[in-house]
Amino acid sequence: MKLTLLAIGKHNKGWQFEGFCEYQKRFPKQLAFTLKEVPSANHKASNPETIKTLECEALLKHIKPTDHVIALDARGKAHSTEQLSQRLQQWQQGGKNCIFVIGGAEGLTKEILSRANETWSLSNLTLPHPLVRIIVAEQLYRAKSLLDGHPYHRA
Repeated sequence: MKLTLLAIGKHNKGWQFEGFCEYQKRFPKQLAFTLKEVPSANHKASNPETIKTLECEALLKHIKPTDHVIALDARGKAHSTEQLSQRLQQWQQGGKNCIFVIGGAEGLTKEILSRANETWSLSNLTLPHPLVRIIVAEQLYRAKSLLDGHPYHRA
């Protein structure tokens, strides 16, 4: 099983990227966690709906029919750490690769949300997208640590 964070925008510099990489490298090889960045469509269109459509079309190209898709969306389900750990265990038992999708500034289209097997809300707050990457990586690592009985969870 592989975990992939599929995100709009290139953020491969600075402390946000370093923060993401810090958690990414902690994952065991048997649960690889990768980042796939898809360029923003802001330079191709000025209409927000067109931007959202173009970005989501680009995201869908990276999703296979067999992938389990989790869309990050404010209207999604919030999880406690323990609940996320249980979900991670279920995803691992299901054997499918999990794709966590972060849209651009305009959000996700109905097509992406329909394709998603589930939606996950990190918070009611509006968060900067580079920070969302860190939060997702850290929470998935924490969930894995909890499953493994690792003391990180209690830190």
